[in-house]
Amino acid sequence: MQKNAIKEADLLETLSFILPLPAPFQMRVNEEVITENFGRKHLLLIPGEISRRLYFIRSGFVRAFFLDEHGKQCTTWFMGKGDLMISVYSFFTQKPAHEYIEVLQDCKLQSISWQQLNAYYADFPQGNLLGRIVTQKYYIMSEERAIFLRTQTPNLRYELLLEQHPDIEQQTSQNNIASYLGISRETLSRIRRKKRDMCHQTQNVQNTAPIFH
Repeated sequence: MQKNAIKEADLLETLSFILPLPAPFQMRVNEEVITENFGRKHLLLIPGEISRRLYFIRSGFVRAFFLDEHGKQCTTWFMGKGDLMISVYSFFTQKPAHEYIEVLQDCKLQSISWQQLNAYYADFPQGNLLGRIVTQKYYIMSEERAIFLRTQTPNLRYELLLEQHPDIEQQTSQNNIASYLGISRETLSRIRRKKRDMCHQTQNVQNTAPIFH
């Protein structure tokens, strides 16, 4: 048995943390949830398909992106362990998606279908409240990102991204990070270089500071 193994996130535990669920509700989720593994670069969704499943990331890292008029990839969000993940427009309207959802790091995902989710709404009072909380979360995330891109400097955007996803430099490419931040790869390189130089300067000052006894 591997020592110090990192415990995977669990869909039912996460839902129960958001809102206490009665035993029958928990049993339904356990009976109906599907667990699947997906490798890096797998596309969970492509434009034209309908998003029919709500995914929960037990482990791994994913992103959503679309292609602009020049065919350039524009990353719209990153999601990691413990996150619920859907194509918001397509899932809630059951209309074709406009975006891709791509696996960036090997993933173990749990999922339930759109039909199952709506059955929970109909069969359990807690289902409606849970759905409302999750929907509110995505609306808030969408508005926060719009404000983030309009009002924050590139340097602050990068710092905020590192706060949200501390390991993102190891989880995806610099191109994907730059596209999410709405800046060029060259600008990102300058920001990273400046941050690295500042860290080195701070370390040098600490190392040369006199020690008083």
